[in-house]
Amino acid sequence: MPERPVILTGFMGCGKSSVGRKLAESLRLPFIDLDAVIVADAGKSINDIFASEGEAAFRARESACLERVLREGKAVIAGGGGVVVADSNRALMRSRGIVVNLIASLPVILGRLKGATDRPLFSEKDASIRVAALMEERQQFYADADIRIDTDNKSVEDVSALILKILEGLPA
Repeated sequence: MPERPVILTGFMGCGKSSVGRKLAESLRLPFIDLDAVIVADAGKSINDIFASEGEAAFRARESACLERVLREGKAVIAGGGGVVVADSNRALMRSRGIVVNLIASLPVILGRLKGATDRPLFSEKDASIRVAALMEERQQFYADADIRIDTDNKSVEDVSALILKILEGLPA
């Protein structure tokens, strides 16, 4: 099994947290949700961080938390949807872990995010336009991964099992 952290990347609603919990359980490793670490450190929600400090400050917090959790050893880490945008974050993830990018189609993501109120970059009124634009903008960064898995029409268990099978085939 992996000797380095497994880092899940992907757009919001791709299943990083759900798959990450299941994968961590299967690997008997700790699960770390990077967004939850940021919220705990800041003492306020991501929406509040965006509203009071702005996206740039949130991204700085995100980078600092990523660096810290990657120093903590083997774990399954669910990164936030935008963690891949910073070159330094991608380089850090690639050098210290195995990066697994989860992919979902626009209709699937919109369905999963319907009614979400905890996503500062997602708003219902122009959701499909905003999500499509963000997905397109980030695609090149998501592609910078060791493994890419389409989650459309797959259960959390199926995606986790697929990742496990691929990890078993990787050199130690």
